[in-house]
Amino acid sequence: MGYPNSTKWIFKMAWRDSRSSRRKLFVYMSAIIIGVAAQVAISSFRDNLNYTINNQSKELLGADLLIRKNAPFQEELQSLVDSLGGDQSTTIEFNSMAFFPRSQTARLSQITALEGAFPYYGALETVPITASNDFQESNSALVDEPIMLQFDIEVGDSVKIGNVTYHIAGALQKVPGEAGAAGILGPRIYIPKRTVQNTGLLARGSLAQYNTFIKLNEEAAVDEIEETLEARRDILGFSYDTVEERQENIGEAISGLARFLNLIGFIALLLGGLGVASSIYVYIRQKISTVAVLRCFGASSQQTLWIYLIQAASMGLLGAALGALLGSLVQLFLPVLVQDFLPLDIELFVSWPSVFTGIFTGTGISIVFALFPLLAVRNVSPLFTLRSVQIQLNDLLHRGTRILMYLLIFGTMTGYAWLITSELMIALGFTVGLTICMLILALISRLIIKGARRFFPSSWSYVWRQGFANLYRPNNQTAVLILTFGLGITLISSLYLTQDLLLSRIDFQSNAENPNLILYDIQTDQNDGLNQIIAETDTRILQNTPIVAMKLGSLKGRPIADILADTGRVERRWTLNRDYRVTYRDSLIDSEELVQGSWIGNYDNTDPDALVPISISEGILDDLNVALGDTIVWDVQGIPITSYIASTRDIDFNRPQPNFLVLFPTGILEPAPQFFATVLKVRDRDTSINLQRQIVQAYPNVSAIDISLTLETIQGLVDKITFVIQFMGFFSIITGLIVLASSVTTSRFQRVKESVLLRTLGAKKPQIMKIQSIEYFLLGMMAAITGLSLSIGTTWILTVFYFEIEFVANWTIILTEIVGLVSLVMIVGLSNMGDTLKKPPLEVLRLEAT
Repeated sequence: MGYPNSTKWIFKMAWRDSRSSRRKLFVYMSAIIIGVAAQVAISSFRDNLNYTINNQSKELLGADLLIRKNAPFQEELQSLVDSLGGDQSTTIEFNSMAFFPRSQTARLSQITALEGAFPYYGALETVPITASNDFQESNSALVDEPIMLQFDIEVGDSVKIGNVTYHIAGALQKVPGEAGAAGILGPRIYIPKRTVQNTGLLARGSLAQYNTFIKLNEEAAVDEIEETLEARRDILGFSYDTVEERQENIGEAISGLARFLNLIGFIALLLGGLGVASSIYVYIRQKISTVAVLRCFGASSQQTLWIYLIQAASMGLLGAALGALLGSLVQLFLPVLVQDFLPLDIELFVSWPSVFTGIFTGTGISIVFALFPLLAVRNVSPLFTLRSVQIQLNDLLHRGTRILMYLLIFGTMTGYAWLITSELMIALGFTVGLTICMLILALISRLIIKGARRFFPSSWSYVWRQGFANLYRPNNQTAVLILTFGLGITLISSLYLTQDLLLSRIDFQSNAENPNLILYDIQTDQNDGLNQIIAETDTRILQNTPIVAMKLGSLKGRPIADILADTGRVERRWTLNRDYRVTYRDSLIDSEELVQGSWIGNYDNTDPDALVPISISEGILDDLNVALGDTIVWDVQGIPITSYIASTRDIDFNRPQPNFLVLFPTGILEPAPQFFATVLKVRDRDTSINLQRQIVQAYPNVSAIDISLTLETIQGLVDKITFVIQFMGFFSIITGLIVLASSVTTSRFQRVKESVLLRTLGAKKPQIMKIQSIEYFLLGMMAAITGLSLSIGTTWILTVFYFEIEFVANWTIILTEIVGLVSLVMIVGLSNMGDTLKKPPLEVLRLEAT
């Protein structure tokens, strides 16, 4: 007589059966908790960001419209701006040295000379609050709060910018549309625009940006204004930003961050799925005898399947719900990690769509990955109560069922990847790549089993032979461990190696020959005097480089205006319409490498119509649409210079020194208006500070970049970025460790009886421990090497074809991972044998390894 065919009975049996196994099921649940937590935290944070961008869109710009140009507005442009109406404010932005008399220190700063009521949306946040409104009338300055704290400067002290000394009216805390990290390369200082000419800092050749911020009238036709500006932009040589464009730019940047974080969430949840499959595999293996007993008493195969499916689904739902709760809490801390990089104040709220999506996907992935071992329950025969052999769950599944499950898992992974990326081809590519990795791991596990059998070391000692034979004996765990352990290592290690490679692109290591101070904006009549000051401090001058400003006049005989009218490529428009700052010399330097043509260092042709040989960067050939031998006409302060491309160079722009896209020979540009940049090697920080103080007092317009200080500041920013990446990657690592532990836990079930039989035949406990240690060492070593090899290949593909950087394997990290992973396998595996070795063999045999 069978059991009643009722849903109530099935749920009751599922509850009763789980009471003795809830600790075991916790591993299963913990894997999904961490995976869902990562997904919910990331997707909720993304929703918070999108809401904040939409809600604070106008504060991103501070106005409705921004028009900017790298030179003063000419009369025609100013007339166009005036015709737009509305409230208008103007600024001039440039970099300059700021000298603080109280602390006798100087620092390169970002100067903004403001006139008007900007910002129209948001506010300049200052201490005291009234300083943002008063500083223009009182000819005072607002100074970035961090630099005031660093130099122990207070409100009421002074700052000298150029020839003018300003009273500090307030500490600047926030500027609309600027992230906290905006002042990383120099503090922000606001001064009244009407005083800027008195500073003497806007001489010929000075780098400055002129801006007009406009708050349009309510009746203004924004679309028509944009059409007018677009039509006149290239003719008048300006650019503009609207609220929509700024919002779109910020959205794209955040979208890139979200895609990266989603990748981490995907890996975490996928590893959670592997943890589910591994844990349920172990759990069902231990429940085969229970299932067989239920079948003996009349339970149908469907009923027994539903009992354990309900357990798996319930634990998956509970784990997903706890993960969603944890993720909602974690997202509250994410703004603290990234606030410095975002130009807005993040508004936090619980994103219920993200929570429900996390619960749904977590539960769904739990069920899908659990189905593979669960479906084997249907084929457990009542005769298994009489069998003492251990059963392979895969052998209980028909081939067609296995194929359907593979397709279901593939479809689930693709669907989830599509959900988080919104791009089907990327989702397919990622899933196909993952499938290839799994197939490679499965193939390698088969090769290991066959190889261990074929090349068995019969001459080795008994303990080594037993441990080695466990790789291919019936009920071996080679395939399961290689697949789960290897795939987990591949995913986690690829993420870590890629992160390490990207961050290592910035070399902060000091070098005895590297410059540590750069001076620029040196006028021609200041160069000799400045070099004299430098010589008196016993400082080495590495480069004293002349710089000439010019624009493109024509390419290959065609005027630039005509080319601009035809091209639609944004990057090409920028290359064609930009101001070029070039230099001239008779030789190449160590940061340049000749790629094509011949370098000609001297121009001594007396024919005024002769072409000047120049060298350009290989990187802009495509944007300029030119090749070796093509002609270029340059506009140098209204004087045309006709040149031809005699050579191209590969330039290392990562060197801390002036590098130039265009290089002229000597003998042609010497009479042109120019300024200088000087690269120095200062022996210590005190000498650098003293030299900068002398320079800013003698030549206020000259700016100095303290490279060592800049690198320290950038290193601090990179450390923050690294922490964000590692914090989010922590979810994947924790989930991966759970997966690895659960996969190794299968050994307790598969090796218990063998160990008991060895003890019955007289083997000592130390011998059994050695046999198990050898097996786990071999399995851990092969799984680690296999997984790391795949991760190296994956990282190589990502770096070369996606990030387009050179792949250099960090063998220190790889070897450390091998040692750590093998140790992890041995520790977890041997810890599972402790209880078995303490029990009498007869007791273990009676329990049949339960």
